[in-house]
Amino acid sequence: MNATMPLESVKHYPVMLNQILSILSPQHGGTFIDCTFGGGGYSKAILKYPNTRVIAFDRDALAEEKAKILLNKFPRRFNFFKDKFSNINKAIKSNLDLKAIIFDLGLSSHQLEDKKRGFSFQSNSFLNMEMGINERSAYNVINTLDKQYLGNIIKLLGEEKDGKIIANKIAKYRSTKKISSSQELASIIKRVKEGKKKYKKNPATKTFQAIRIFVNKELTELISGLIEATKLLPAGGILIVISFHSLEDKIVKSFFNLYSNFKKNPSRYLPINKEAKNLFKLLLKKPLIPTLDEVEKNIRSRSAKLRYGIRNEKSFFLPEEFKKKFETYLKLEEIIL
Repeated sequence: MNATMPLESVKHYPVMLNQILSILSPQHGGTFIDCTFGGGGYSKAILKYPNTRVIAFDRDALAEEKAKILLNKFPRRFNFFKDKFSNINKAIKSNLDLKAIIFDLGLSSHQLEDKKRGFSFQSNSFLNMEMGINERSAYNVINTLDKQYLGNIIKLLGEEKDGKIIANKIAKYRSTKKISSSQELASIIKRVKEGKKKYKKNPATKTFQAIRIFVNKELTELISGLIEATKLLPAGGILIVISFHSLEDKIVKSFFNLYSNFKKNPSRYLPINKEAKNLFKLLLKKPLIPTLDEVEKNIRSRSAKLRYGIRNEKSFFLPEEFKKKFETYLKLEEIIL
């Protein structure tokens, strides 16, 4: 997809930047991988320190345009790959002075503000929701998927209890007319929600989240990305993940808890397995959250949760237990339209 709006027209705020820089300590140099380049806030901040190098990934054409600025400014210290972050091991050599890998999940301000992308229920644009390198669009999903499957997507990926009712309404509407715009879809959802409890957020929020996640296979991508990043990190390397909704955080939390010093024993009736292969050392059990000052300046940061772990020297092992825990979501995103 081509970039569809001026990059300078949207103000970019890298979420929890001060906390991230405090964890990374880029003043000591080294290589850092920014898996979700977006507006380039983290990469730019790291590159201000001498003896640092940043390798960035993003699947979006808008991010690729933004990256050209840093490529011109730091030709020897910055590299950019237009690709999904699950492919980092295909692009990066293991003999780097790798200090950390950073994931900032969810939508960037550029994606959300671009009315032609269809991410916002306030826009009357084509129902797209593609982040880039996609197999499907929201238009295809909404207008062709079986209503039962669509209901499962909305219920599970959006955590929307009215998922099946919304899917039935969508199926009924599309039987006479294709749903082609974000506003059109939002109005259908609003009619389902009318008369129910008052909502702090737009009643279409959860459904739009579900469709966007499915279109971009975000949970599959996240799980694969965490595994590939863990393979790549050397002992002492830091893995940082910022999530923005409960499903993302559930996956990230489970990953760190299963493969860290905080790993729980499977049963209280079994002896503690002291030989368990922990991959990370966690310094905090609870996630870091934005300061009140940051939330006031950037309201979109309010739901952010930052979790991080420090890789140990133990060899990587395939976390089958982790994959099995989220098998339902992985299978749900597998279908090809």
